[in-house]
Amino acid sequence: MQAAPPVATSAELLHALDRLAAADFVALDTEFMRESTYFPKLCLVQLATLTPDAADVHCVLIDPLAVPDLQPLWNFLNDRQRTKVLHAARQDLEVLSVAMRGPLQGPIFDTQIAAALLGQPAQIGYGALVAAQLGQQLEKGHTRTDWSRRPLSPEQLQYAADDVRYLVPLYANLRDLLAAAGRTQWLFEETRELEDPSLHRTEPDAAWKRLKGLDRLRPEQRATAKLLAHWREETAIKHDKPRGWILADDALREIAERLPGSAQELENIRTLPAGVVRRRGEELLVLVTKGREQGGTEPAANLPPRPEPQQLAMVTKLMSFTRATAEELNISPELLATRRDVEQLVFSKRTDRLSSGWRKDVIGDRLIAKLQSP
Repeated sequence: MQAAPPVATSAELLHALDRLAAADFVALDTEFMRESTYFPKLCLVQLATLTPDAADVHCVLIDPLAVPDLQPLWNFLNDRQRTKVLHAARQDLEVLSVAMRGPLQGPIFDTQIAAALLGQPAQIGYGALVAAQLGQQLEKGHTRTDWSRRPLSPEQLQYAADDVRYLVPLYANLRDLLAAAGRTQWLFEETRELEDPSLHRTEPDAAWKRLKGLDRLRPEQRATAKLLAHWREETAIKHDKPRGWILADDALREIAERLPGSAQELENIRTLPAGVVRRRGEELLVLVTKGREQGGTEPAANLPPRPEPQQLAMVTKLMSFTRATAEELNISPELLATRRDVEQLVFSKRTDRLSSGWRKDVIGDRLIAKLQSP
């Protein structure tokens, strides 16, 4: 079926949404660009649902670069009476949260998570899932296309439409399988977390949390890393450029570790391009100076003790039990409990994800019991 031209006017948008209004679910996907910007640029929105007689799939493509007012679309999507069906939803939700200036309201049905709850690999791709569940092979030729260029070709439009067209029967298939397995609530517990606004934006004050291993740095190094992360995020937002274009992670880390005190010492940092030193060198040196001064506000480096052999043996034992339980339940082991979950339980007696919701009853309490048993 050839994809129709995208909706490009306010009148067309209202007409398209009116045709979708009676649906209790809508399949949703986006195409966007972000290679050269901090904020993703929404370039196309694809929607699909069943026709009123449930005999076919009705698909609508919307051009957000052409429609002057997208508020009716946001109102339609934010209706909590309508389930939003996406695959590997997090990236699309981030893009939409920028365009909508707020998170998409649920309920959200993520077909990747649903599939993992039914035994598929935790990170199964859309094409692989469509092939496995529906026996349909999808084209892959436009995964790296420039979706901001106009006009979009018929092949591009067909590719975009297929990204939601097959979500409709996929949703029906997975929804019924989850219901039969008694796991529908598990799915919505998982996807409720996707409505958290903090998942889709990074505030400059919290940008340092993206960095790994800061607790192992000396106090003045850690303070410098936090200042650099804040500055990088703020600068990236201000200029709408990828944070890596402002300062790469490895360069940020090396500056924090070496604490350069001069332009010459900055130039000796191999991961720092000469252009960054030339344009940003003075700012970076000021941040390093502040980091040295603020080191006294940071705790000492936290070097976790080496795990004891019996702890490592317990992790191995609990991971083996987790895999066996996952096989018994026909669920992705990674979704049931990750190695990090198990290590956290063994090393620090904390459970986080395993102490509430469906995981508590299915695996968490059982792991705790095995940990405590002689």
